[in-house]
Amino acid sequence: MSEETQGTPIAPSSNTNGFLDGNPRTMFTFGLVSGMALILLLNNYVGLSSGTAFARNTAGTGTVVAAAGTGTAGTPTAPAATGKLDPVTDKDHIRGDIKKAKVVMVEYSDFQCPYCGKHDPTMQKIMTDYGDQVAWVYRHFPLSFHANAAPAAVASECAAVQGKFWEFADAMFAEQSSLAGDAATASAFYAKTAQDLKLDMTKFNTCLTSGTYDSVVDAGLASGQAAGVSGTPATFVNGTLVSGAVPYATFKKMIDDAIAKAK
Repeated sequence: MSEETQGTPIAPSSNTNGFLDGNPRTMFTFGLVSGMALILLLNNYVGLSSGTAFARNTAGTGTVVAAAGTGTAGTPTAPAATGKLDPVTDKDHIRGDIKKAKVVMVEYSDFQCPYCGKHDPTMQKIMTDYGDQVAWVYRHFPLSFHANAAPAAVASECAAVQGKFWEFADAMFAEQSSLAGDAATASAFYAKTAQDLKLDMTKFNTCLTSGTYDSVVDAGLASGQAAGVSGTPATFVNGTLVSGAVPYATFKKMIDDAIAKAK
């Protein structure tokens, strides 16, 4: 049985006489159900050394982060949200013409997140289909249990210094499996990508080791948390949060409605 289809275990009957009398069949059923409940609980929560935990999104659309102990199995509870989405500035990574766009999509994402990888083609298609009517803003939200997410985000910032953020980001998602290995494998992938983009490798490597852009990545994470982001991908469509890698049709309806209202 897959994670997504696991149901709530059936509790023993309220008639406990058989159990109290030592009925073997009832005792076996009770033990089986208890074991299933324990397995389900352990399967849905993974503790982290930082004292937080992440819960698998049973809808299968994204990676959800929840404070330890704040949710029940399969029903993660998001941290309290202030609802404040930072305004877009010239420091953001923007695809499209922000001045012409009727719809601004602010995405908080993680280069190593598999759901973000599934979500990226949807965002690409939106930009192809809508052109200047939509602007796409990318912000970093590296999850702590993705070991290469933050380093990849820093590498993308070092590519941005040389005007190649979006090309570097596209490569991270196009070959995301290269981020699934150890740090050395991921570092080799950053270097290959930078070389393919014809970046100045001396400047790129110096940037990677300088720690200059660690604070930029941290700021993206803090910005997302302040806006109520609890997992990736998280996309704000004109300020409305859409959590997870939802179908293109979902975004299309929201975008079409927003464009119609803007006329």
